[in-house]
Amino acid sequence: MTSENVIVVKAPSSKSLSHRALIAGALSEGSTVVLDPLDSNDINRTMDCLSTMGAKFNIDGTATTVTGMDGGPKGGAKEPAVLEMRDSGTTCRLITALAGAGKGLFRVQGTPRMHDRPIGALTSALESQGTKVTFSDKQGYPPVTLEASGFKGKQMDISLEESSQYLSGLLLGAPLADETTIINVIGEKAVSWPYVALTLNVMEDFRVKFEVQAKKDGVWKKTDWRKVEKVVPGEIRFVVEPSKFDRDEYRVEGDWSNASYFLAAGAVGNNPVKIEGMNVNSLQGDRAIMYILESMGAKIESDDHSVTVYPSKLHGVEVDMSKCPDLVPTVAVAAAFADSPTTITNVAHLRIKECDRLEASAAEVMRAGGKAEITADSITIIPAPLKKGERIVFDTYDDHRLAMCTAIFAMAGIESIPAEPGCVAKSFPGFWDEWEKVKKGNGC
Repeated sequence: MTSENVIVVKAPSSKSLSHRALIAGALSEGSTVVLDPLDSNDINRTMDCLSTMGAKFNIDGTATTVTGMDGGPKGGAKEPAVLEMRDSGTTCRLITALAGAGKGLFRVQGTPRMHDRPIGALTSALESQGTKVTFSDKQGYPPVTLEASGFKGKQMDISLEESSQYLSGLLLGAPLADETTIINVIGEKAVSWPYVALTLNVMEDFRVKFEVQAKKDGVWKKTDWRKVEKVVPGEIRFVVEPSKFDRDEYRVEGDWSNASYFLAAGAVGNNPVKIEGMNVNSLQGDRAIMYILESMGAKIESDDHSVTVYPSKLHGVEVDMSKCPDLVPTVAVAAAFADSPTTITNVAHLRIKECDRLEASAAEVMRAGGKAEITADSITIIPAPLKKGERIVFDTYDDHRLAMCTAIFAMAGIESIPAEPGCVAKSFPGFWDEWEKVKKGNGC
């Protein structure tokens, strides 16, 4: 394969790290310059909420200067400060935790879909710190009003069965407490650990003092959080000391979640795709897309700043994707190009995303001609002849990931049309411009 055949695209900045870096800057006392934060609807939601709580932002090209809240998140005295989440689940969970660590009245609200996404496990943890929680409609779901007086320190418990973002939000708020805070993980299982690692990485970069402790022979001992691969409830806890967030400058790396569509296209299309701006040593859990595609037979090459995927004959695999749920729609579509079935397991938490992503992924694979079966926490893709030459309008469910993953069906010779192309603005406003490069390079 000559270099002239390689399609080159650039990944957008990491959405997960952009949220966390901007929050850390807002919790700092001075100013922080965040370089290359993602420009997307979700990130704008987080910035708007942080502004409501007292932070200030100045955007100059690709640099955003964040001026901290000076004393922590501030709510209303008599009327709640309205924190409008719209449809950003990450914003909702992280910012709700920060509101509990702040002082005053806050109202958390969003779109109708956001009001169907649970938040009770997080608000229970906030109640243990003295926050008064009042749900407007359905118990455990937004809209919710918080009357906060700051974290009290000491101990709180959190379940990660629904989302790791609950823990990430509490970790980001814990340094504001007057005393050392111990956060215990409870429940039956914990999902999406790599996102917690991203939070810890940002906290470390902003000089927050914390320890991760694991239980060994009944005794809590400090452990290297970078080497933690799996969270077992009851056997890990987080000890956060009162600290000041402090960093002059922070650069956001490329986003592995949004790079996944181009990587998959390289594997199932006619020409290789090179994605620039990627950190192959990233702590982002969705870096797993490289290894999942490789396990399916894809040829992949990488260097310090890019990844190239070559057209390959794919075969089915069985893969646990509990740590990288945002990749499931991408892998489901790629699996439709394979020569044998693929089963993705431990992904029940996909049912409470922007849509029920298990049902949606199965439906759209079948719309393209493939076969799919789902259980409560798994999806199996059974390859069948795809509808080459047909024009298909794919339902996007007002979900950015469904819009982007179904675009990959163009590599099968399908004229793939998204029902709502604009929904990609949630995480990747420039997706369709970059995707045109892939289509053109494959003669679509």
